[in-house]
Amino acid sequence: MPDLGPEVTVVLAGNRALFGPPPREVLDPVPRADVRRAVVAGIPSLLADLDGDQRNVLLTLARVLVTLETDEIVSKEEAAELVAHRLSPAAQALLLTAREMYLEGVSDDAAGAAWAASKPAAREAATELVSEIAGFETG
Repeated sequence: MPDLGPEVTVVLAGNRALFGPPPREVLDPVPRADVRRAVVAGIPSLLADLDGDQRNVLLTLARVLVTLETDEIVSKEEAAELVAHRLSPAAQALLLTAREMYLEGVSDDAAGAAWAASKPAAREAATELVSEIAGFETG
């Protein structure tokens, strides 16, 4: 379960329990290298979902990049804000549109023809993000 390390890290950061003791009392921190490997391990499946869920794929790639840069797992909307400025203008516009869609609860299916037509540009944006991600050590 490659997502388990990042999920436990998020739980520990919030330190809230629905029942029982706070997570920090029962869970050890996930080693940095494990979190980094886990977020990168999910990239192939993300890219496979790009045509059907470009909003979430772009936002998640931005989140992966921020996690590798800061060793913190931030929200998708925060990750988009932190990363967008260094992308090409077209990729930046798509990422910020994806952020707004996410905040407004608009899915790819409900976004309309313009968003559907942006699939080739979304592939280019994803390539830019993956290129930035590739520059980081994951171990």
